[in-house]
Amino acid sequence: MTTYDVVVIGAGPVGENLADRVVQGGLTAAIVERELVGGECSYWACMPTKALLRSGAALRAARQVPGAREAVTGELDVAAVLRRRDSFASDWHDDGQVSWLESAGIPLYRGHGRISSARVVEVTGADGTVTTLTARHAVVVATGSGALVPDIDGLREAAPWTSRETVAAKEIPGRLAIIGGGVVASEMATAFSELGSSVTMLARDGVLHLAEPFVGERVAKSLQDKGVSVRVGAEAGAVKRNEDGTVSITLTTGEQLDADELLVAIGRTPNTQDIGLGTIGLEPGAWLTVDNTMRVAGADGWLYAAGDVNRRVLLTHQGKYQARAAGDVIVARAKGEAVEDGEWGRHAATADERAVPQVVFTEPEISSVGLTAANAEAAGLRIRVVDYDLAATAGSAVHAEGYQGHARMVVDEDRKVIVGFTLVGPDVAEMLHAATIAVVGEVPLDRLWHAVPAFPTVSEVWLRLLEAYGR
Repeated sequence: MTTYDVVVIGAGPVGENLADRVVQGGLTAAIVERELVGGECSYWACMPTKALLRSGAALRAARQVPGAREAVTGELDVAAVLRRRDSFASDWHDDGQVSWLESAGIPLYRGHGRISSARVVEVTGADGTVTTLTARHAVVVATGSGALVPDIDGLREAAPWTSRETVAAKEIPGRLAIIGGGVVASEMATAFSELGSSVTMLARDGVLHLAEPFVGERVAKSLQDKGVSVRVGAEAGAVKRNEDGTVSITLTTGEQLDADELLVAIGRTPNTQDIGLGTIGLEPGAWLTVDNTMRVAGADGWLYAAGDVNRRVLLTHQGKYQARAAGDVIVARAKGEAVEDGEWGRHAATADERAVPQVVFTEPEISSVGLTAANAEAAGLRIRVVDYDLAATAGSAVHAEGYQGHARMVVDEDRKVIVGFTLVGPDVAEMLHAATIAVVGEVPLDRLWHAVPAFPTVSEVWLRLLEAYGR
């Protein structure tokens, strides 16, 4: 039996950051991983996904600027795009991440980790050897989530692609069907249509329907302009993998669609099915409910869960934010130090509830933070919505010919602060952090008048929104 102050199950970015925070705080930590150190984000999500999308975005950007447009003489080199994607996934080898763990003083135990009792984790290696780890203070579950495959007749037997197979694809299918209309579905429809696939989206609930309404409208139109068939309201009723390897999808209306591959992108499920939750009275396969310091309810204070597995926000950067808060609070509790778990305290992940930034790398790009207008109203806030055409800023004309975009700020009228902000347009991802600071800092609108945007930039939209709101 080997003892550490903290044992972390899952060596993705959340687990890595949490273990590092614990060690920096003066405690010892070990980390357990059954797959690749670095997790979903490093190999099948954030990094390789954005690498797939970036080449197409760069080509579009060049074609929107006279002078650069004339220098572009060809189409995307698909093989080169895939090679670049492979490099961002480190060719699915984790040597570099393992070296980082070693340099940080965090022992790695490869194998499947299961909680066997309070503060005890058993790690079963590939050879069947079992190593028992005991935690003096905390066990942290950072096992993330996996793709949800729904109970559609024949779907599982048809071996559909999930986000993993899609991002790691070695060849571009001639025809790609996608079940879903969310972030993964929209981004992969963008990437694969630009790489040569004929794409059909079965978006039962619409495209990016959880965002502001104009977001989905603009992305759907852009996809359609690329030749993507966007079938809003369409629902798969049955799926079959044919003898020739193609896939047939029968819609609930009886219509049949054929494709070379099928991507299922309708949501996520927690990776908690086989980590020993039943041994401590929790439900295997369930999301883990936590407080604002990531401590799991019903586990006597020693169990924490950070990242996707707690279902607060399924985004890598928010999981790492949770990891920093949880790592610090575990150290504080272990040392008997004061815990700052009040609103915006250093040990509380307050931003999960009201200030989550997100970028969707479609065409156009989508950047948002905080609440949509609908969510703000549902929360009981008295709001005012202010919209502005990004193309009306001087900087947009410099940035790209035919620039199209939109900005919206949602203002809490009682406090005169911004509670939500959404941008749609080319390269708006790099404008998001200013809005995040305004929302997190609860900067009064009167003070924002003194934050003068540089000219000529698209960020001038901040001034225009304030002018539209009125002083």
